[in-house]
Amino acid sequence: MSVDIGAIADFISGEATKVKIENRTLVVVRIQNDFYVLDDRCSHEDFPLSEGTVDVASCEIECTRHGAMFSLVDGSPQSFPATKPVHTYDVAVKNDRVEVTIS
Repeated sequence: MSVDIGAIADFISGEATKVKIENRTLVVVRIQNDFYVLDDRCSHEDFPLSEGTVDVASCEIECTRHGAMFSLVDGSPQSFPATKPVHTYDVAVKNDRVEVTIS
């Protein structure tokens, strides 16, 4: 199921944005014209990734709690203390709107 999460202009490049859909809290990251959506929870200690810092050059997000880094592309942990991936979602841009696929 595709869900509209907002207009392209609602998301600032290089910043993390929290979005709530049904019973899920997601983090949306825009880097230029690319969008990435992950669960908004660090797999290490259940802390919101939306409060973290985006590394545009490496396409990663950092959990501010303990510094774990996650790939925005596939949610895989890039540094300790995290060892488990964060779930990612497919994203599409249609008519200047951002849609995420929720299964």
